[in-house]
Amino acid sequence: MEDAAGSEASGYLHKLTITDDSKDDYQYEEVPADDEFSLQEDDEDLAKALQTIQEQAEDARILALQSVLTSDKSVSEIPEAMDDFFCNFLVRMGMSRTLDCFQTEWYELIQRGVFTAKDIELVPTVYTCNQQLEAENMLLKKDLENYKLAANKAKEAFLKMQKERDFHRMHHKRVGQEKNRLICDIKRLKAHYASYEPVLKQLAEKYQTTLRQKMLTSLERDRVAEQVTDLQVTLQNLESGCGIRIPVTKAGHEYQRKKGSEGPTQKALREARQQKILDAESSSCDPGKNADKKRGKRYPKDSEFPVDTQANPYLVCAKQCTQPLKSGEYELSNIFKVHNLAVSCLTLHPRKNIIVTGSDDHLWKMWALPDGNIIMTGEGHTDQLSGCCFHPSGTQLVTSSGDTTVRIWDFSKHGCVLSLEGHAHAVQDCSWHSCGDFVASASVDNTSKIWDVNSETCRYSMCGHEDSVNSIEFLPFSNTILTSSADKTLSLWDARTGLRVYTFYGHLHSCNYATFNMKGDTIASCDSSGTMKLWDIRKSVPILSIDAGPHPAKQVTFDHSGRIVALASGDGRVKVLRLEAAHLSSLRGRGGQARSVLFAHKAEQLLSGAADGTVCLWTSGPARCLIKGSGRRQGSGDELGSAALRDRPPRPGGERRCPGPRGTAAARGESARLRAMARPR
Repeated sequence: MEDAAGSEASGYLHKLTITDDSKDDYQYEEVPADDEFSLQEDDEDLAKALQTIQEQAEDARILALQSVLTSDKSVSEIPEAMDDFFCNFLVRMGMSRTLDCFQTEWYELIQRGVFTAKDIELVPTVYTCNQQLEAENMLLKKDLENYKLAANKAKEAFLKMQKERDFHRMHHKRVGQEKNRLICDIKRLKAHYASYEPVLKQLAEKYQTTLRQKMLTSLERDRVAEQVTDLQVTLQNLESGCGIRIPVTKAGHEYQRKKGSEGPTQKALREARQQKILDAESSSCDPGKNADKKRGKRYPKDSEFPVDTQANPYLVCAKQCTQPLKSGEYELSNIFKVHNLAVSCLTLHPRKNIIVTGSDDHLWKMWALPDGNIIMTGEGHTDQLSGCCFHPSGTQLVTSSGDTTVRIWDFSKHGCVLSLEGHAHAVQDCSWHSCGDFVASASVDNTSKIWDVNSETCRYSMCGHEDSVNSIEFLPFSNTILTSSADKTLSLWDARTGLRVYTFYGHLHSCNYATFNMKGDTIASCDSSGTMKLWDIRKSVPILSIDAGPHPAKQVTFDHSGRIVALASGDGRVKVLRLEAAHLSSLRGRGGQARSVLFAHKAEQLLSGAADGTVCLWTSGPARCLIKGSGRRQGSGDELGSAALRDRPPRPGGERRCPGPRGTAAARGESARLRAMARPR
């Protein structure tokens, strides 16, 4: 039985190798290729054709059945021979040389008859099954690893989502608790506020009542004081029986001497004083008491306003020292980093080359020209500085700030000696009278105030503007005050009475700044649209209007000769107008917006403060240098536009005296003296 199986297996293997001598006893019938599906030409009837087709179909069925009978097993199920098993194993392991040796030796042994048919058997099926199972096992192990990785990832994602769920749940609970707590706080605050409402209403009513009573009391007091004064004068006239003539003072002589050069404002003031003197002559006999009434002192320490006909001593020196400059001669010579925030105001010492700058960082700093060394730093304001001005003697400084206060600083006492409070909102500007006893301030609360430094009181509150008062300035050596306001007007005021004398109309936008020239016969003003106007005080009309927009302008100043006007612009430029040449040029600096501008003692030097805390020094010279960072030549009249924020011009009390040959040495001596007096911060 085993021999028969071995012979059938070997015979089958020989059939796979397709040898010529086949052991199959079936006699195949040879069919010519040309006659396979052809019909005989003579028999063309339908019956013969159908019969032929049936026979061919029967032959095809027999051939198919024969092939099925001969292959009783599929190729995949046929056991593998011993030599094929070893060859496949060596090929799979990559042992090619061993494979060659094995085949050579194997077939030699077969040819010599060493191996019989019994020795050359098929490989048992168990080995083949083991190999298949091993391969399947490897595949299953790989799938298992992949499934484990996927399961671990899914587990991690699940844990992460659980943590996020817990976190969001806790966050939701916490937000709910905070919401409930805030609701409780709001309810408690509402109840607390509701309990204060009746008290606030009562206080407001009491305040209004007190104001009315105060007004009525002041009116009654003034009326009684006038009655008492009239009764005293009448009693003195009855007792003496004659009138005493009050002599005309020296001021009358000065009026006659300068009558031809006075304007309508001074003329009106002179006529009012003369009328007051005539009234006093007819109704008073005691010159001492009448003088007390004329002065109208309210406090023992109140200061007297000086005579309004003083000559400006700086005019002659300014005319001698100031030379006319050619157009386009200013160039950027130096840049000083003074503050950390924007430089909002500039002022110059009356006699020395010393500058004080105020900034949005709540500080003012004193430094010397031309080296820029810091001499002193002032701290005390709690908001940005809006204005600063030197005392006419140069020993004190007044500053205004957004904290609604005006402060006076004494350099010899190393700090603030007086703080003036009374404005309801931020103070925009300040100015010192030429006599040094009075300070004027302008505020956002639509009012301006005149402060007496000696009595530390407010002498007058000047009300009349309908919007914020942006700048204020004393006419040099005069009792006239100039203010500019956001209601598009400029106003002249009499400091001795606190009354408005004249109002200038013409600006179409908010007036940001206004200033006098050295002679006091011309006013320069600028507004938020960039328009600059020059006004004739005697004729009370504008004489020149220049559109330097579209950016708003906030600072304008004259040089000491009055022939050059400088304008600070928000586009980082300083506009210089030469009146004689009718030439408007633009100086491009660095640091963003130009917030302030000021001429030095010599017209050859111009200072401008910028929004980045720097101060640019412009010096007149040949127009051949390029400004740093601009790429344009100095003095080239390019397209003009300005958007300056408000700052300080030169103060009337600090009109500059032209320094002599020893001006620089004097400035150094003053700097050394101030350093010794106050330790700089």
